[in-house]
Amino acid sequence: MMHILIEIIGWIGSVLILGSYFFNINGKLKSNSKTYIISNLLGGIFFTINTLVHQAYPSMIVNIIWIFIAIAALLKKDKPSSQIDQTT
Repeated sequence: MMHILIEIIGWIGSVLILGSYFFNINGKLKSNSKTYIISNLLGGIFFTINTLVHQAYPSMIVNIIWIFIAIAALLKKDKPSSQIDQTT
């Protein structure tokens, strides 16, 4: 039963990452939208779990980096953007 759950988690991760990328390149989802970033974050987490169980360590490391990139994007998104003084 656990094996099936791990496989389902891996497939959900792939759908989240590939689905968000598909919608992004087709102009339906912006790369800086929370939906896009969270889809990549969750996809990375799910892939990390799957690759850890399968002992696919190179893929696991890539997915951990993917997670950190998504977290950094979320943190950057939540910061108020600085405005440049445009007085002349």
